Amino acid sequence: MGIRDSISDQIQCSRCGELYDRSDVDRLLWCVGCRARARLIATRRARIAATGLAVIVAGYIWGIIRPTDVVIGGWIATVIAAYWIGGKLAREIFYGIERSNRKRYPASGG
Repeated sequence: MGIRDSISDQIQCSRCGELYDRSDVDRLLWCVGCRARARLIATRRARIAATGLAVIVAGYIWGIIRPTDVVIGGWIATVIAAYWIGGKLAREIFYGIERSNRKRYPASGG
């Protein structure tokens, strides 16, 4: 095994630029640390989006529908469901956006 073989066993993460073993990067050549950082960024943004959606749904229910006290639990469950589903959807969208973004992380981030 020559120098050429040992060099080909490592590959540079396309996000942070650090060298990793080929088995430690995914198909987009991202290391585990960079994927985790992208997921964290997406999760934070999704919480903000989900909160906004829940506020809009609650405002619509309170202002337009004007629920009675009899079914208030159902409306509360609707707002919670909007937050949960909206958060899951937004997280995947923001994760996809983060993965397609060409901006590089600092070397210490990955």
